[in-house]
Amino acid sequence: MAYLLLLLVPGGLVAAFGFVGYCFGTLGRIGLRQADRVAWLRVLAALMGAAAAVLYVWGLLHLVGAIMDAEENGADSAPMRPCRTPGWEEWAQDPGIVDYTVRYLPLRFVCETGDGDSYVTDAVPDYLNPSVLGFALAGAGCAGAARLVSRRPGPRATREPGH
Repeated sequence: MAYLLLLLVPGGLVAAFGFVGYCFGTLGRIGLRQADRVAWLRVLAALMGAAAAVLYVWGLLHLVGAIMDAEENGADSAPMRPCRTPGWEEWAQDPGIVDYTVRYLPLRFVCETGDGDSYVTDAVPDYLNPSVLGFALAGAGCAGAARLVSRRPGPRATREPGH
């Protein structure tokens, strides 16, 4: 589980820098005033993708902190500290909190009890998953709009050959 986090955090950062690089490279190559609607939609899609990637990495870092806190086996480690959310006392009673799982889509730290029940903790902030989804959908929408606009026939495409 921790190995996947070691791959996702740098991968998300590389993706974010790639999106931002595409954005500024495109605007630098074309120029701000010469950029048409398709270029602006593609740049906006790249910025939305970068924002989604950065927020996802931010959530992964929250999960890394929660995992490190859960794996610490010192004093005051039972039940696991990330599982101590409001109302955790009722879960800690018989049979108790026995394990945890990490979910990557949406980002969640889930504590499991001995009787097979589970609950989601507040290790990942509440705003994070909707924000990642919103930026990802907005970026996909801008990319789709850029594709549609680029396929629309312009004035040159409607002229007859030879005129």
